[in-house]
This record gives sequence, structure tokens and C-alpha cells, in this order.
Amino acid sequence: MAASMGAATGLAKLQAVTDLVNKLSDDVEKISLLPKDRNDALEELKIYGRDPKDADPIFTANGITMLLRYAFHNNSPETARAALRVIANAMLLKPETRQIFVHQGYPAQASARLRTDCWDDEFLLSRILFLSTYGTDIDLKALIEDHQLADHIVHNLRHHVDLLADKQKQKRDKMEEMALGETLKLMFNVSHFCKAKVSTFTPAVSSVICLLCKREISDVKPLEAPFSHLVNSLLNLDLQADESQLSLYPDNDPYQVTSRIVNLLDHGMRAYTGDDLETVVTPVVSLLSKLYENAPQDVRQRMKDVLLPTDEDREAVLGRGESLASNLLNNSTNPTAPALRDTVSHLLFDLSDKDASTFVENVGYGFASGFLFQNNVPVPASLSSSLSKNAASRTQKPVNPITGQFLDREKFANVPEMTEEEKEREAERLFVLFERLKKTGVINVQNPVEKAVQEGRFEELSDDYVEELD
Repeated sequence: MAASMGAATGLAKLQAVTDLVNKLSDDVEKISLLPKDRNDALEELKIYGRDPKDADPIFTANGITMLLRYAFHNNSPETARAALRVIANAMLLKPETRQIFVHQGYPAQASARLRTDCWDDEFLLSRILFLSTYGTDIDLKALIEDHQLADHIVHNLRHHVDLLADKQKQKRDKMEEMALGETLKLMFNVSHFCKAKVSTFTPAVSSVICLLCKREISDVKPLEAPFSHLVNSLLNLDLQADESQLSLYPDNDPYQVTSRIVNLLDHGMRAYTGDDLETVVTPVVSLLSKLYENAPQDVRQRMKDVLLPTDEDREAVLGRGESLASNLLNNSTNPTAPALRDTVSHLLFDLSDKDASTFVENVGYGFASGFLFQNNVPVPASLSSSLSKNAASRTQKPVNPITGQFLDREKFANVPEMTEEEKEREAERLFVLFERLKKTGVINVQNPVEKAVQEGRFEELSDDYVEELD
């Protein structure tokens, strides 16, 4: 029997699902099954429900109602858990079933039961509540105020932290990992969709920080779960609250948290490419921006030191090295990752005190120009002199304002001197470029030919002019 459980297909599957739903519906009204038979029937229903084709009776109002009664009105934890698994699959595959769960008032019961030390229950209840935040009229505010939803999430996160102190546990429980991920996803959605109650999650910041700092980072996939969920979960929370600040910047090591996030970013930018780079790494950059905004001055300075180009980076054209700063600069103009590109640019601008001149000084006009144009940030007319002065005060070495490289490190190709005809063409091209740049109004430049005329250094020669040779 066990070997053939859930093996039927087509019309035979539809008939088997119909019989199971009818049998369980009769049992929920008047007990007619032994505990083992009941649990086996729910297990078989779960198997059939993994593919919604020919499993329609599961997803009807009657089918979901029957499962909800088993899940929340049954004295057997095993039976309740078996029903929750079928419900979780149904809500994932058929979004319309989520409103049935909400309409019948079960979010309140799920919230009340969420405070648990059982990983399976935490996983299932968190996932069901998480899914119900999409496409339903769930009242999250009422769940927080009347059914302690936020308090129970905070409790469960502390339970995961307590596990870190268990020196005897050599290998992590996979179910614990999955439960943590669902709890973090639930907290993210609730704090996103119910901003009025974000402060109720402030006590969770310390647990999230502890989990971020103490769990090992994978070299291959550094931002795989739960790290991606841990990072995301902080984005909506109040990091300015005193309680949050104590966790983020403890007196004994105020740089610990930001250093950890920077480390995650460095690993992530080296490990991911393509769509993964866009979806997985962008939240890390967003979190660093949020941390910088709320950090003490000394932590801010440390972030500038590790994220902005250093003197070593300026030995070459900025963006051509292997450092984290170079990776950030390259992704600030990445055409295949628009969200990451914009987020990185905003972070670099924030690190430059939101000052256009400082921004260009830090990253070079080549990297800064696109961001400044798109965000309508004016560049001071005195940009060139300002850059020279700032560069000299910081490094005592002049810097190319376009590339960000030290001038004395620039390399030029050994090419023959241009002919007079080539010089004329180049002069014409530069004349046109200067006129275009002048019309933009972004930088106050003067065409060198125009300047020469004004200063009396320009002499127009006649067509028959011939220079005499000694």
C-alpha cells in the first residue's frame, strides 16, 4: 500500500483524490478513521496535491475547510501537522485558497500557535501566514495587536539564537534552517505591509544580528538562505531605535556588524553573476546604505575607508582592479543589473556626503556623470579647481578627474606625432565637443580657440601665407 501511495494519474488520480477528500470530510464530522489511517490519508492527499492537475477536490472551499479543521481543531499534533502540509502546498499552488484561510478566521489561530519550539510547526505556520499576506484582505494590524503575531515571531528568532550556543549540536537540523527562513520571510512581509506596527519588531534586531554574525558563510554561495533572508529582514525595521543601535554598534566592537555585511557583499559580488547578482546582492547594498545612514561618525568613516577607492586603486584607472571598490564601481554602470546599478550608485553618493564634487573626486567623472545626470544633481562650475584642491589635500598627488587615476601613473601609447592634417581634424572635433559641452550647462567650460581669440593670441592667416625658414 505504501509503495503505491499517491501513484495514480489522470482520471484514476481524480477519483482517488475525490475518495480521499470525501473519506476525510466524513471523518472530520464524525470520527470514523483510526489515527494511523487518518494520517495516511492526509499524507496521500499531500502527495497528490503536489501537482494540482486532476486534484481539484483538494482546492475547493469544502476541501480546504476540511483540512483547516484537521489543522486547528484536532488534538493530535501529527494529524494537525499532516493537514498543515497539505494546506501549505495548496496555498502555494492555488492562490485563491489563501482567502478561504483568511475568510474563515484562521490567521488568528495560526498566529496564536506560532509561538512554538517545534521546527515543523514554526515552518508550516510561518509559511501559511506568509502566503496569506499576498492577495487577501488579511488584517495584519489586528494579528499583531490582538494575537501577538510580532511577539511570537520575536520569540521564535530568539529560539534560533539559543541554538547557536548549543556546543553539542555538530550538524544543523535542516528543518531548523527551513523554519528560520520562513520566519524571516514572514517578518519581512508583515513589516512591509503593516508599516504602522514596524516598531513591534525592533526586539528582533538583536537576534537577526546575532544570527548574521555567528553563522558560517559559504564560499560558493555566500548569500544562500538564511543569509539572504537575514539581510532582507532588516531592511524594513527601525534601525534608528535605541535598542537597534545597541545591537548594531555595540561598545565593545562598533564595527562588527558593518564589517560582516561588507564581507558578505565582497563574497557575493565575486560569487554571483547575471540575474543572481541583481536579485541576491542588491539587498546587501541597500542594507549598507541604511546602516550608513544611521551609523555613528566613526563607523561611517570606516565604511568610507573600505568601500571607496583607495590610493592603491588609483594606481590604475578606477574600476580595473580586483578590489571591492572596483567591483562596486563596475556595477554602478552595469547595464544588465539596473536595480544593483542604481543602488550601488546611491551608496557611493551617500558615502561622498551627497556632495557632487566629492562624489566625482571619489569615483571619477566617468563613473559619476551618469548618476548625476539621471538624478538632476548639478555639478559645480568650479569642478576642476575643486577636484585639484581636494585631491591634493587628500593624497598630495594630482588625480585625473575623469578616470580617478593618479596622473603620474597614467600610461600613454608610443605613437608617431600627428601630421598637420590630423591635427586640424582633431582640433575641429574638439571644437565641436567643447561647444556641445558648453551648451549642456553642466560644466562651465570655454572653447580654447574662443579663449585664444579673446586673449589676442589667435591670428587668422591668409590662404597664401608661407612661413619663412631660417
